[in-house]
Amino acid sequence: MAYTANHDAAFTTATGGRFSAFLARLGASFERYAERHSRADEIARFDAMSDAELAKIGVTRDGIVQHVFRDKLYI
Repeated sequence: MAYTANHDAAFTTATGGRFSAFLARLGASFERYAERHSRADEIARFDAMSDAELAKIGVTRDGIVQHVFRDKLYI
């Protein structure tokens, strides 16, 4: 089976640079958003607690992720 692709060189050179720059900015924006809203540090903090400490706050070890994302996930 063969795959082919056709590229219009005039279109690529005329708009490719601007479009590629736009996609790069868009990707960088998504990356910054994901880093800002990461909850990995909070999950690690809960994971480092002992079972007794977790029990004091009413969280089980298998419920850490649900607790951290309780404002986003409704399970």
